[in-house]
Amino acid sequence: MAEPLVLLPGLMCDARLFAPQIEALSRETSVLVAPTALGERLEETASTLLDQLPSKCALAGHGLGAMVAMEILRRAPERVTRIALISTHALADTPQEAAAREPQIVGARAGRLAEVLQALVPASALAPGPQRARLAALLAQMGQDLGPEALVRQARALQRRRDQQGTLRRCRVPALVLCGAQDTLMPLKRHAFMAELIPHALLRVIEDAGHLPTLEAPEETTGALRDWLRQPYVLR
Repeated sequence: MAEPLVLLPGLMCDARLFAPQIEALSRETSVLVAPTALGERLEETASTLLDQLPSKCALAGHGLGAMVAMEILRRAPERVTRIALISTHALADTPQEAAAREPQIVGARAGRLAEVLQALVPASALAPGPQRARLAALLAQMGQDLGPEALVRQARALQRRRDQQGTLRRCRVPALVLCGAQDTLMPLKRHAFMAELIPHALLRVIEDAGHLPTLEAPEETTGALRDWLRQPYVLR
């Protein structure tokens, strides 16, 4: 594992989303966490990060963070040694999806951030069990800590993002597509579709996880990332 690993948190999340992976994988390689609320376009966030990241690195992103990873891969494929896409998809917002984000923006600006956050990732998107309430509370806390302006920037970026199917078809590095089988926000079929687009991609489905496999099934997720980091480079 020579190259640094850059983790990109999802919508209204921070490094706590990857806490188990940071603890385990930092013993084996350099692990960095990059912010994903830097602008109102994914292109802006990717451009800013490219000025800050190592010259070559592995990217692992969750949700919106994975969308940032795809934009970095599109803009600077020579900088990306491998890519992992978790709980995400590669398509642009439909007009209906983009319009549905407007009430979220209005709510956040009107002081109803807690209400908006609860609707973004409802507890039903997580696997049932005793940890569901704890993880839902952690999600809410991360979102509150980031604040309403971060939500506005990320919602705008999601509305304006491009379709990345072509980027994935051109990917020539080791790729992992990982999801929870019980994720109702980003279901398995979306991940299977992405894996089919990427040459040499590996699809990993974690049965006992929903939208947050990094926290719901940390050991299995870390194991999948470790296997991906150890894959030989794919010849370009």
